[in-house]
Amino acid sequence: LARKQAFRYRPAMSRRFSIEVAKDYFNFASAHFLIFADGKRERLHGHNYQVSVAMEGELDRAGVVLDFISFKPLVKRVCDDLDHRTLIQNASPILKISRKGKAIEILYKKQKLLLPRSDVILLPLMNTSTELLAEYVAQAIRARVRQEFPKTAIRWIEVAVEETRGQKGTFRGEF
Repeated sequence: LARKQAFRYRPAMSRRFSIEVAKDYFNFASAHFLIFADGKRERLHGHNYQVSVAMEGELDRAGVVLDFISFKPLVKRVCDDLDHRTLIQNASPILKISRKGKAIEILYKKQKLLLPRSDVILLPLMNTSTELLAEYVAQAIRARVRQEFPKTAIRWIEVAVEETRGQKGTFRGEF
């Protein structure tokens, strides 16, 4: 009879570990508009955005990249900061944006939008595409992880922002 050989776990020479979180409550409902490459502006409209996050890094002494229980509320707070707001691309060379008392005035060619200041987030982006929103969310998560979990050894972060089912932009960058 052939002898059964017991499985012996041997870590591979090259090891890479990652975590991914994609919860229904990683969402934000926001209004925005894009300015297309030809300079045309789409109408102000909104989406119910969904966010997912993946990170690659070294395992800690407990054998985890980052504890899910501690990490998920951090991602939720980043999403909540964008929720029920109008997202305006403050770095667009086409828009002229100014504060007018308790309002934000946005000039686009001969059009003027006047929005309550408390309803607006001015983002340091050239546009509010899902790709650039994913990068913005990644940067916000990166800053909070570094502050709240300074001993983690994360190498890469990937964030996807889905504006509608099956339609998303993704950013992947060094941590």
